[in-house]
Amino acid sequence: MKYLAALSIILLFLNFLPGCSPQKPQPADQEMERFIEELIAKMTLEEKIGQMTLFAGQMDQTGALIQADFEEDVKLGRVGAIFNVYGEKNVRRLQESAINNTRLKIPLLFGLDVIHGYRTIFPVPLAESASWDIELIEKSARIAAREASAEGLNWTFAPMCDISRDPRWGRVVEGAGEDPFLASAIARARVRGFQGDDLSDKTTIAACVKHFAAYGAPQAGRDYHSVDMSERTLREVYLPPYQAAVDEGALTIMTAFNDLNGIPATANKFLLTQILREEWGFNGFVVTDYTSIHELVPHGVASGELDASEISVKAGVDMDMQAGYFQAALAHLVNLGAVDENLINDAVSRILKVKYQLGLFEDPFRYCSPEREQNDLMTPEHLEIAREMARKSMVLLKNENAVLPLRKDLKTIAVIGPLADSRRDMLGSWAATGDWTKAVTLLDGLKEKLPATQIINAKGCDIEADSKEHFEGAISAAKKADVVILALGEAAWMSGEAASRTDLGLPGVQQELAEALHKTGKPIVVVLMNGRPLAINWIDENIPAILEAWFPGTMGGHAIADVLFGDYNPSGKLPMTFPRNVGQIPIFYSEKNTGRPYDPESKFTTQYLDSPNDPLYVFGHGLSYATFDYSDITLGADKISETETLTVSILVSNTGNYDGEEVVQLYLHDPLASVARPVRELKGFRKVFIQAGKSVEVTFSLDANDLAFYRQDMTFGPEKGEYRIFIGGNSLADKSAVFRLE
Repeated sequence: MKYLAALSIILLFLNFLPGCSPQKPQPADQEMERFIEELIAKMTLEEKIGQMTLFAGQMDQTGALIQADFEEDVKLGRVGAIFNVYGEKNVRRLQESAINNTRLKIPLLFGLDVIHGYRTIFPVPLAESASWDIELIEKSARIAAREASAEGLNWTFAPMCDISRDPRWGRVVEGAGEDPFLASAIARARVRGFQGDDLSDKTTIAACVKHFAAYGAPQAGRDYHSVDMSERTLREVYLPPYQAAVDEGALTIMTAFNDLNGIPATANKFLLTQILREEWGFNGFVVTDYTSIHELVPHGVASGELDASEISVKAGVDMDMQAGYFQAALAHLVNLGAVDENLINDAVSRILKVKYQLGLFEDPFRYCSPEREQNDLMTPEHLEIAREMARKSMVLLKNENAVLPLRKDLKTIAVIGPLADSRRDMLGSWAATGDWTKAVTLLDGLKEKLPATQIINAKGCDIEADSKEHFEGAISAAKKADVVILALGEAAWMSGEAASRTDLGLPGVQQELAEALHKTGKPIVVVLMNGRPLAINWIDENIPAILEAWFPGTMGGHAIADVLFGDYNPSGKLPMTFPRNVGQIPIFYSEKNTGRPYDPESKFTTQYLDSPNDPLYVFGHGLSYATFDYSDITLGADKISETETLTVSILVSNTGNYDGEEVVQLYLHDPLASVARPVRELKGFRKVFIQAGKSVEVTFSLDANDLAFYRQDMTFGPEKGEYRIFIGGNSLADKSAVFRLE
């Protein structure tokens, strides 16, 4: 098999893969180019290296900037960007220091991890992805940008584009799940939301695509751990979302912590130069993750700061986050002749262009507006959209005997569980400057929804403690109620960075609490709040109704109440498979068939002795209070050429009693190819609203681009032959049709 040697040259001429063409060209800005060129010509080597240095600030609980060591560096022009500093006064203070004290008056960039909202906190990204609502996801990022820019920020370290098929890894909460097609659409939406269509707009901020690359596939699901995979898997599964974000115009890229096939991402020229710049045409700048140049030393590929700095800058890194290695080592490396100053010039040019595009040279204080800081945070409009986003993110996992929606005339409701009134946990991880004291809990939402209903609250147990001392109080509350709403799940800190888990069951004694309440015979609705797929077999087997609410954000309690009582019909679909147990991981819908496909009648096929193969809940799963029926598929033709487009249509009918939205999903299978192909791959989806008793025709278009893959010789494109389409409401869609590519 011919592998890496000619691959980069070949790929430059391939245009089939969605999002795999070079970054869309921007109109030449001769004025910007001339300005940057003249500015660099005036800069000393030390001033250039200063632009390549990013340091973190520290805020106290009142929102004031704590004196930091880097402030003297700012005055000397030895820093180009600051992160974790926000607020009009704080940003203005440091920007004034840079403008008033440095020779060339180059403005600073100000960044923050604005991941799922800034002050108004939206559901965690994995939850938003469950909405499959691309327009609304873009809108939530737009609001986050508006709020962040109102407090002086102009750069966010998002979107996270890491595909992950291992829920042990805590950072699945920040991504879009397991599928590259869905994740690519979401990556584009987030970039559009942050950056808008006019970077000179003061309400836009620069996006930073992270973590490049394949950070979501660490061995053993352990954060920061090694990643080892074939180039085919890398290119077909893990790279497309990053590339989609680059194609959408993302201004910056962040390197990953992991090594990929033995080479740390921050030292990986194959990733940062060959793929990112030469193949994709990325023209923004590359920043490391926190101290990751320093981490080349414990990785074992660099001996110290000189070695690590040389390796990383030659690999394609433009800016060093927090390690301070570039500041300490690059000038010496240039003077030694180990690093060409032109390499420094190129990096600085890319950084300065981003500052120029954001309008900072025209007005360094354009993001410092006391009026906007006063008026643009947590507005009624923002809060209402956060509530809508939370509702649409929720997934109805089970609803046996139509327990949900609940009646509003219930006399007594018991609201039980450690997450029923946990304000801190509503926001989830990476909640930027969100104020947890203003979060609406489930208990809050129910009390406002049902002012005439007696609502009894009992915690029952803590999230992770082993004590059962409060079980009796919870059981007593349940016995007095018409229905029990049981809020279970993880603490917010249990997902996110450095939050890997080997046990995906409910922490502590939460399942035992559910078992004790189940014995009362009262109808129970479980509301899950968590940042990853959980293994909840007992809950699924014994509880009639389960709503996956994730960590739903500032307005989460209102949104949960809206769904439970039918003011909103749930429409979310899982972006990530829920396993039965950890032993099934990694588990995902787009597996390959193997030479011995599963056969329950034959032992010697791909299966477990002690567990079914199938997951607890499949990718794309999500119920509704409505019921949707699918007609047979109609094809515009039974065969197409590589230059033709195939029209695929299906009639979807709402046969239930509720109006509702359905995510219609199209999957593709190539049954005979030069390499084994997945049993199904998502190639299209539409979220459609259908009134009760009505039908909607949903149409998709497929062409050779949708059929392309990395063939046996690692060239990219489609192969002639038969293809099968599946359409339905989840990845087990059973309506199918066949066509040929000729």
